[in-house]
Amino acid sequence: MKNILVTGGAGFIGSHVVRLLVNKYPEYHIVNMDVLTYAGNLANLKDVEDNDNYTFVKCDICDFDNVKKVFIDYEIDSVIHLAAESHVDRSIKDPFSFAQTNIMGTLSLLQAAKQYWDFNWEDKLFYHVSTDEVYGSLGEEGLFTEKTSYDPHSPYSASKASSDHFVRAFQDTYDLPTVISNCSNNYGSYQFPEKLIPLFINNIVNKKPLPVYGKGENVRDWLFVDDHAKAIDLIFHKGKQGDTYNIGGFNEWKNIDLIKVMIATVDRLLEREVGESNDLITYVKDRAGHDLRYAIDSTKLKNELGWEPSLQFEEGIEKTVKWYLENIEWMDNVTSGNYKSYYDEMYEVKG
Repeated sequence: MKNILVTGGAGFIGSHVVRLLVNKYPEYHIVNMDVLTYAGNLANLKDVEDNDNYTFVKCDICDFDNVKKVFIDYEIDSVIHLAAESHVDRSIKDPFSFAQTNIMGTLSLLQAAKQYWDFNWEDKLFYHVSTDEVYGSLGEEGLFTEKTSYDPHSPYSASKASSDHFVRAFQDTYDLPTVISNCSNNYGSYQFPEKLIPLFINNIVNKKPLPVYGKGENVRDWLFVDDHAKAIDLIFHKGKQGDTYNIGGFNEWKNIDLIKVMIATVDRLLEREVGESNDLITYVKDRAGHDLRYAIDSTKLKNELGWEPSLQFEEGIEKTVKWYLENIEWMDNVTSGNYKSYYDEMYEVKG
């Protein structure tokens, strides 16, 4: 029996992790703690919300007193920390909120874990989920490894780098059992449509412009979200305490090439002439501090724990596009803001 606190479990990656754990481990109690900002959507978890081993708690990770109460009330013995502000463009406009959530929120959780566990570390774990963006930018060659020096270039990546340092500091100072993973760009179902792939799928469907930064030559490594959830499960159970694991898809794509794959896929599935939507591509001024290339080396994770991605991008994007086309109502609810009423319907009205 484990009582696992998953922070940000109503978000994109978090909901996939929660679903996997709830279904795979009926003997565990999964406590999903989320403050339900714009990116948190409880409708993402309709299929498990009535399971006996699942509980949702609305709580801000920065609210230290309430975070401590959650640890006490649910006898939390493990944390998988995913809650974060994660959109780079938002961080450029509002760096304060990123520092507050990503740094102070992580510190709040670490301190609550330390105090509640009271230095009794047996069978305890604080798992912090981070990003490859903390490593900075690559040239045309090379890969990020677990030994790569940190070199964040945006307020978002700087806040995540700081949170990583706090996790390691609690490991070194207090012996708090921790593990960190740094992942590449995720894609898949239930992603909030400000991120590139669901945004572009929605815009292609509705024949809206597809804004491309610069010349579209920035390169990203893409990881299917279900593969990421499986990696988190594996690292949580078998990862070495105090270690870091990089999780990447071995799927590098220039943004403009990725966009053309999406256009061809959506056009074909909508029975349009393939390539018809290329005219929607609109080049816009490049993002400030835009990193040229990210690429993760997941060799350590493969060699030590046996994980590797199950899908290549073309197969993964096919599944992803089909999901969004088959769940237009979900997309409409998110883009209109109607999804925010789901919490009231499910919890406040019932309560």
